[in-house]
Amino acid sequence: MAAASRDQALSLLAAANNHGDLAVKLSSLKQVRGILSSADPSLAAELFPYLVELQSSPESLVRKSLIETIEDIGLKAMEHSSILMPVLLAFLRDGDSRVAGKSIVCGTNFFCRVLEEITMQFRWHGKVERWLEELWTWMVRFKDAVFAIALEPGLVGTKLLALKFLETHVLLFTSDSNDFENFTKEGSKQTFNISWLSGGHPFLDPVSLTSEANRMLGTLMDLLQSACNLPGSVIITVVNW
Repeated sequence: MAAASRDQALSLLAAANNHGDLAVKLSSLKQVRGILSSADPSLAAELFPYLVELQSSPESLVRKSLIETIEDIGLKAMEHSSILMPVLLAFLRDGDSRVAGKSIVCGTNFFCRVLEEITMQFRWHGKVERWLEELWTWMVRFKDAVFAIALEPGLVGTKLLALKFLETHVLLFTSDSNDFENFTKEGSKQTFNISWLSGGHPFLDPVSLTSEANRMLGTLMDLLQSACNLPGSVIITVVNW
């Protein structure tokens, strides 16, 4: 990142954090996102600690915009995004349901991307880099947190997104077909299939992952059986799955 762009981003981050006008804060954060998106990931990551400071913003729209920025920038600079994950997990319990919901959506996208990367890296290179292993640890914590949200009393909108993550988790770790033969070309973009792990993996155990997915499926079925005690929109979500 050129010195001028870095200085501009720092100035905009300061405005997003301290300016008295909400519109200016949101505009500044949007401009920061544009600058970081076009920068080299390793250089953009230098500003991640300043970005994280915005998590204490009293304005929910700023916090929501921060999550959107984390998703946009973090997925492009995954090697450096572990520093952003505590914000993602903290916002799962945000008092504004829009922020909490956006965190679930963002985390779901991260979960899928990290899972694909961690599988493909071992397949192609025979090892998993430490940064990716650390990121997967954060994804496990995210999964556990969202699972708890899905089961506990709370706002319907947030619960629906949590249930959607459970659905995604079940689909990722159950398979009715062997897609392993298609998983051969480095650089190809495909949806993760549990059969990709059939050749072994240093810390992704297909048996335990499938077992956990089956437990989540059982949870969804239990929710369906107790439909009379659930809000209508939650029932619809489970039935549509």
